[in-house]
Amino acid sequence: MTYDLEGFASLKPKIMEEAIANAEKTAAQFAKNSHSTLDKIITADQGLFSIDNRDTNTPCIKKVRVVTTITYSLKD
Repeated sequence: MTYDLEGFASLKPKIMEEAIANAEKTAAQFAKNSHSTLDKIITADQGLFSIDNRDTNTPCIKKVRVVTTITYSLKD
């Protein structure tokens, strides 16, 4: 069985926006826990971007996973 995903290119910016927001939220919490504040982005890389079955019982429902690695500097 094959699927054609139309309009995926238009979804990708929103998915990336959410991934970056999640990375920033996690980094801000890390900074807070270490009594620092988040500063500038040093590097940012988009890694894995995958579309998989949500589970074995519903192969027609897909799960999109994006891995974004962002390195921030911290201020004390």
